[in-house]
Amino acid sequence: MIDLDDVPPLRRPIVLAAFEGWNDAAEAASTLITHLVDAWDAQPVAALDPEDYYDLQVNRPRVAVEEDTGVRRVTWPTTTILVATPPGMDCDVILVDGIEPSMRWRSFVGELLSFAEENDAELVVCLGALLAEVPHTRPLPVLVTSENAVLRERLTAERSTYEGPTGIVGILADAANDRDLPAVSVWASVPHYAAGAHSAKATLAMIRRLEDLFGWTLPHGDLAEGARAWERGVDELAGTEEEVADYVRHLEAATDAADSPAASGDAIAREFERYLRGRGEPDAPR
Repeated sequence: MIDLDDVPPLRRPIVLAAFEGWNDAAEAASTLITHLVDAWDAQPVAALDPEDYYDLQVNRPRVAVEEDTGVRRVTWPTTTILVATPPGMDCDVILVDGIEPSMRWRSFVGELLSFAEENDAELVVCLGALLAEVPHTRPLPVLVTSENAVLRERLTAERSTYEGPTGIVGILADAANDRDLPAVSVWASVPHYAAGAHSAKATLAMIRRLEDLFGWTLPHGDLAEGARAWERGVDELAGTEEEVADYVRHLEAATDAADSPAASGDAIAREFERYLRGRGEPDAPR
């Protein structure tokens, strides 16, 4: 762990973590973290050493020229830990802004959870997004799961029954459970036919779900406008591809006729399983 700054005393901190890559359909989860970092002016306090966890030929460092100095700087891919004191909330937040590691996953989550424990974190919230058979014109479902019985009852969460390949979000939640650190996973569903575009609508759906779960009031910023723009863009796609338009109408009819079955936990879990199994190839498109 690379210390970037001293960590101030934190009030009953909660960890929010998301990672670019396999667990981040349409960049919905990582965008949520970036959005909160900006809205709360979160301050970086630590980072993981990129040489320990990343294949730098896969996640390459970037070079850029600073506008104010004209100096060329190299930025290394890493996972950064930031802290925020959100206005109107009775807790502080530890934000994990990361990239799914290429190697040494157990050590990776071990460093993150040790930092959480050293700062007396009370809860770890793992954020992810998956591709599913849901229509973009309806509210996007958000699945909440936990292995902690107390949390399941308090948050009306489910216990995941998924078996198969997993990503770093699943590993982090499992490792937290092994350490008796309460953890919950929050997954947004993204229409698989709209996987190529960043989905502000999925990010906004997760924010609203977090508000419902914890009684928070989170900043929405321009996410509602972005969600409408995203939906219009997918509408245009459907308008030019009759096969896609027919499929969207089919999903809409199924959702409306059965009182939104795609939003049920079992349905989302099944989509989650299909999503993960379908992405078993290491070079599968995101």
